[in-house]
Amino acid sequence: MPWKRLGRVFAPDGQHAFARSHAALPVPMHLDGDIFRVFYSSRDIERRSYVGWVDVEVSETPRVMQVARQPALSPGEDGTFDDSGVGIGCITATDDGFALYYMGWNLGVRSPWRNAIGLARSRTLQTPFERFSPGPILDRSPEDPYTLSYPCVLRLAPRDWWMWYGSNLRPAVGNADMQHVIKMARSNDGIRWTCDGATSLGFANNEEYALARPSVVRCGDRLLMCFACRGDHYRVGAASSIDGINWTRLDAVLGLLPSSSGWDEEMTCYPALFWHRDRLWLAYNGNAYGATGFGLAVWDGALPI
Repeated sequence: MPWKRLGRVFAPDGQHAFARSHAALPVPMHLDGDIFRVFYSSRDIERRSYVGWVDVEVSETPRVMQVARQPALSPGEDGTFDDSGVGIGCITATDDGFALYYMGWNLGVRSPWRNAIGLARSRTLQTPFERFSPGPILDRSPEDPYTLSYPCVLRLAPRDWWMWYGSNLRPAVGNADMQHVIKMARSNDGIRWTCDGATSLGFANNEEYALARPSVVRCGDRLLMCFACRGDHYRVGAASSIDGINWTRLDAVLGLLPSSSGWDEEMTCYPALFWHRDRLWLAYNGNAYGATGFGLAVWDGALPI
């Protein structure tokens, strides 16, 4: 059975300086009952990206309960790796609070941008996040020589952290040059990471040239991933894995194509999977990479995996 679309839930009204536009890269985190705090990346008037949030009652008729007036995380100081913006990847529970993993970026000169992966932490979901370091926790390296993008981190055991993240296979100036795939790294503390540079999830056909913003959840004895895949347009793809390393594409049965009309008719992108009341939910962006806000969908029926 397909995803049941529940419509657009939220888009900024432009009243706050840190959120003049965009509610990109939604990350739902459970607060209480049916209430989730959905963190997202906004843009200011200079198009720098921040992390904000909105509280949403998650149901088949979702509604906004509260909107942040201040950001949970702002761009870094001038000269740091994230001075041009912060794009949220995920939030993971830790022993003493929460870890927010994000893509920080700088504007480039000969290349449009340079990206790396950063970490910010908070004791609760109610207070702003503070950077672990002014520098990234995962940056360009011999294993990832070009650029990195939005991470998803799962803590599978107390000292076994897994990260899936985007990485270019070659230098890129234009979009079609990027050859952006999903790779994997491991850590025993969620801070220091080891990666081998191998592609964990690659392209399904010759038309695809970018896979980004993986979101991974447990599903029985498997892991289920959704991600944004780009060919002639962005759409949400899906894959499953037993070991977290080798993935089988499931786009045809678990992906989400653009709709026939409305806020997500041109693209679907930047998905986030989450469980609530024993059902699988999907937060995602539509047209213009989050400029039209984010929406929700819920899987209705048995999962085909």
